[in-house]
Amino acid sequence: MKQDIMKYESNIWATADLLIGAGIKQSDFPKFMMPFFALVMVESRFLRMADELKQDLGLDEDDIRLDEFIDYVKEQEKGYNVYLFEHNKTLVDICKNDKTFEIDFDAYLKGFDGETKDLLGIDKGNNEEKFLDISGMSGQLKKKKIFFSFVKAWSEIDLKPFNNSEITTLEEHIKRKWADISAETAGEQYTPDDVIALISAIVSSKVEKTDRFLTIYDPTCGGGNMLFGVEDRIKGTSNRPTATYGQDWSDSLYALAKIESRFRENSHIKYGNTLTGTEFYDKQFDVVVANPPYGVDWKGYRKDIENDKTGRFVALPSVSDGQLLFLQHIISKMDDLDGIAVVVHNGSTLFSGDAGSGESNVRKWIFGKDYVEAIIQLPTDEFFNTNIYTYLWVLNKNKSKCRQKKVIMINASDRFKLLKKNKGKKRKEVDYLNREDIVSMLNNYEDTDIAKVYDREYFYYNKQAIMLTNLDYNGKSFEQNLPEKKKSLKLTKLLKIEQIEESNTLLIDNFEITEFDENRYKNLKDYNDSYIKPLISGFDYKEKDLKVHTQKAIYYYNADKNTLIKESNGQKEELGCGKINVKSSYKKATKTKEARIEVVVEMTPDYTKDYEIIPYSENVEKNNANIEKFMAKYITKPFEYLDNTVGVEVNFNKLFYKPEKLRDISEILTDIKNLDEEIDSLEEGLTI
Repeated sequence: MKQDIMKYESNIWATADLLIGAGIKQSDFPKFMMPFFALVMVESRFLRMADELKQDLGLDEDDIRLDEFIDYVKEQEKGYNVYLFEHNKTLVDICKNDKTFEIDFDAYLKGFDGETKDLLGIDKGNNEEKFLDISGMSGQLKKKKIFFSFVKAWSEIDLKPFNNSEITTLEEHIKRKWADISAETAGEQYTPDDVIALISAIVSSKVEKTDRFLTIYDPTCGGGNMLFGVEDRIKGTSNRPTATYGQDWSDSLYALAKIESRFRENSHIKYGNTLTGTEFYDKQFDVVVANPPYGVDWKGYRKDIENDKTGRFVALPSVSDGQLLFLQHIISKMDDLDGIAVVVHNGSTLFSGDAGSGESNVRKWIFGKDYVEAIIQLPTDEFFNTNIYTYLWVLNKNKSKCRQKKVIMINASDRFKLLKKNKGKKRKEVDYLNREDIVSMLNNYEDTDIAKVYDREYFYYNKQAIMLTNLDYNGKSFEQNLPEKKKSLKLTKLLKIEQIEESNTLLIDNFEITEFDENRYKNLKDYNDSYIKPLISGFDYKEKDLKVHTQKAIYYYNADKNTLIKESNGQKEELGCGKINVKSSYKKATKTKEARIEVVVEMTPDYTKDYEIIPYSENVEKNNANIEKFMAKYITKPFEYLDNTVGVEVNFNKLFYKPEKLRDISEILTDIKNLDEEIDSLEEGLTI
């Protein structure tokens, strides 16, 4: 009868009871439990491997020559343990004698091959790198007087009957609980089994049914749950041989993935930072799956990213979130002929960053290359430690002709089943029927109630910069008073600049200042920089009653601060909307003039820089027509075109917006009438 591996989930968590009794903090549980889970997993894999080898060789226990069998085991290159294979002793056997336990357990650990010792952290020095630290944790357990009891509890967890796929499923549940309690790095997400199943179904629907190796890669593989989960599900629906490749930077999770990979055919796991390392640099893959960390900054290795020589980073997003760096890396690892990828992201990759920003430029490059086949919005409360919306980016370097330059958006936010019992923040799952519907919509590539096919240019937009010329109430600008090809009018023969209010006073009437207080300022230049410039720049001349006196006229703003006035010989002339600008500068001494501070007044038209968001077209002529049509309809002031920047963003709320249905006016009027009658009735009751 087939056993259910999930029965061991409660047994594993029962080991934590001993940690609680010893006063160990809950957040530290994973440090103690991970190494022993890995140890039990390794032993079970070794024992299962030994049984399978004996069966393959057709050997009974009596027929086995130990030395020949040991040589055969070592040839498999999946690891080795002297105690298990030469002395035929397991953890259970070691735990039968508590008096010799510590000596036997130490010998048992030292009996592992070198790589397994490194991964488990056996007898590592203080300065040596540890992936798992079983020796260090054992020492702490001894101090707490629970060492024997803790190891004995783990020895009773027998994983030998279960295959790799079943152990991967158990791992997913255990590591999810570890993440809940251990204050994991912000943004790290353990992918739930139902999301892995959906990703697997999408991949399975796209890969060809051939005998060629299907290479699968996960650049942020963690403990390998998604990578191996996708592989197992593909093998369950196809006989196509597979090879898996993964990389991760978390010591403990890498160790778990590496241990698991040794018992799988053609599996390769590397340690290190995917964004700065060069593992698998010479490879591309048929399938890439990933759930990169959300909202985690990359400033710690910013220089490495900026100086990257691989050419994979077309644009750099904000240093506060590295998701789009991972997305670019993933695209670089997709096979150029027919590579596909399914990547989990949060919403920031869809819309963060304005046109011209690194984020927008990454999206523009990906859409421009026509790699995006679909984006699928998943329900909230899908992941174990976040309740936000998440999205699957489905990328394809070999889109069918009918799908080229198109993208399907699938709003699967309501396609879920509620769990009977929450798992952390996870309250929902995309169950089998909903997964089938989502994959069907992706394959059909047609509009439905929750799916819409768009031309890719729909997600592009023009951010058109313009310089507006502001007008006064008569529709006039100071620009009409300027000589041809001049942008300002410099006032000469100044007599005085004055601005007087109750709280502050600006009065400058010496326009070639040559003296200063030597007790307060170092020199004339310091006097200008420290006093005159701040004095002048500290006033908003348009909002205050500024008057500039020249020998011929006085210039100032009218009462509404919108029109420049010129007053000469008692006559006032409106010059249109403009600005008065006052500046000071230090002038060095010349042969004819001594050093001085010059104050200059210029009058200019009043300009405002503005940005307009306008629909985009890949056809240049049509795009220009779009811009001109928009300007003619919405811009009423004179303007000049400045830079045009093309941006790309995806807004699911806009794509699937459903306006609230308004009540009929007759219903509202009836309700008002009923309320009036009710109020009248209450008032009558008060007067009795």
